[in-house]
Amino acid sequence: MTLSFEVLGRFNRARAARLTLPHHVCQTPLFMPVGTKGAIKGLTTPQLEEIGCQIILGNTYHLELHPTSLLIDELGGLHKFMNWPRAMLTDSGGFQMVSLLHLADITEQGVTFQSPVDGTPMLLTPEESIEIQNRIGADIIMALDDVVKTTTTGPRVEEAMHRTLRWIDRCISAHKRPKEQNLFGIVQGGLDPILRDICVKGLVERDLPGYAIGGLAGGESKDAFWRVVSQCTAALPENKPRYVMGVGYPLDIVVCSALGADMYDCVYPTRTARFGTALIPEGVLKLKHNAMATDTRSIDPSCMCMVCKKYTRAYIHSLVTKDAMGSQLVSYHNLHFMMNLSRSLHSSILEGRFPEFVCKFLQTMFPEGDVPGWVCDAMEVAGIDISSCCNSSSKNRPTTNGIISEEYKLQKDRKEVEVIEDPSTCCFDC
Repeated sequence: MTLSFEVLGRFNRARAARLTLPHHVCQTPLFMPVGTKGAIKGLTTPQLEEIGCQIILGNTYHLELHPTSLLIDELGGLHKFMNWPRAMLTDSGGFQMVSLLHLADITEQGVTFQSPVDGTPMLLTPEESIEIQNRIGADIIMALDDVVKTTTTGPRVEEAMHRTLRWIDRCISAHKRPKEQNLFGIVQGGLDPILRDICVKGLVERDLPGYAIGGLAGGESKDAFWRVVSQCTAALPENKPRYVMGVGYPLDIVVCSALGADMYDCVYPTRTARFGTALIPEGVLKLKHNAMATDTRSIDPSCMCMVCKKYTRAYIHSLVTKDAMGSQLVSYHNLHFMMNLSRSLHSSILEGRFPEFVCKFLQTMFPEGDVPGWVCDAMEVAGIDISSCCNSSSKNRPTTNGIISEEYKLQKDRKEVEVIEDPSTCCFDC
C-alpha cells in the first residue's frame, strides 16, 4: 500500500482529511475531473494545476483502445505521457458494461466488448484490467466489477454483487505494483440494502487501501441515492477513503460529504460546459439564453477564476456552441467552481463551521426555502440542522422520481437561472 489517509477534522459524519498518494498530497472532500482518454477536453494540464485539480481520471477501456497501455507504458506511463505531475485514478472499464451494454457480453470470465470503431472483440477480465492499469501507472486503480444499471431489479443484481466479490480476489492476485499503486474495491448491490451490506462486509474483509460506492447516479430516485450512500459510508472503515463514483452535481456532493464520503467524479462540469451551461452558487446559468446577449457581468461576480475576471456573459454567449473557445472558457470556470467547492467543504469541516457552510449553500441555491425533501432527510441523518433554510413545505414539494416537476419549475419563474437536482446517467466523456 502506498497511500495514507489522515482525518484532520470532523463534524458528525462529515470529515476533512489528508490523502497522501505517490504523486500528490490531496485534501478531501475532493472532486476529480474526468479525462477519459488522457485529457480533460479543452483544458491543458497547466490550467488544471492552476485551478487546483488534485486527481484526474482516465478510463482503462478507452485508453487500451487508443493509444493502448503498451504504448503508454513504453513512453513512461500516463503521468509522463500527458504531462500531469499530480495524482491520477483509472477506472477499471466496468462502467462500460452499462454504457456499452449493446456491445458487451458478460460472463464469469470477464466482459467481451465489440470495439465501437471496427467491431473487433476485446476480452476484459479482472486480470487484464489490472494488467492494463499497472501499465498505465495511476496512483489509484479500480477493481473490475460487474456493473448493472441502477434501476435493474431481480436476480441479476444479486448475481452482479457476488461476481464483484469473486472478481476482487482475482484483481488482488493480478496486482503486480501494490507498492506503487492503490487498488480500490467497489461496493455493488443495486438499491437492495441487504446486498449492499454483504458486499461492504466482503470488501472490508480484504483490507483494501480504499473503497468506492458504485452503481449510483444512473436514474434512481434521489431518496434511494442518498440512502445507499448513507448505508455504505456508515459501514466502511473510518481510516480509509470513500469514493462515490459518478457524482458531480454540487448539491449531491454537499449531501454525500455530510454523510461521510470523501471523493467524487463526473463528466458533468465539462460536458454541460460544452452546451453553454455554467455552474454558479444559485444553480446553473444558461449562457445560450437570449438574456445573456447584452449582459456585461461575469458568469459569477463572486468567482475569482480567470474567466470571471476577464470575460463577460455577453462575450461567452456569442461563442458557446459556435466556437471551441466558448466551451473551453466555461469548462475552465466550471472546474474552478468544483475545486472551490471542494476547498470550501474541507476548510469548513476543519474550522468547525460545516453546518453554517451547508445552510449558506442551501440558502443561496434555494432562496425561497424550497429545499428538496430528500436533502432534508439526508441532513437529518447526517446531524446537520438546516431548519433555518427550509420552509414548512420542503418535504411535500411535488416531485417525480426525485426530479422537480415541470409544474413546480414554472411556478419558480426562473428564466436563465435554473436549479438542477437530478443528474442523468453519468458516463465517461467519450
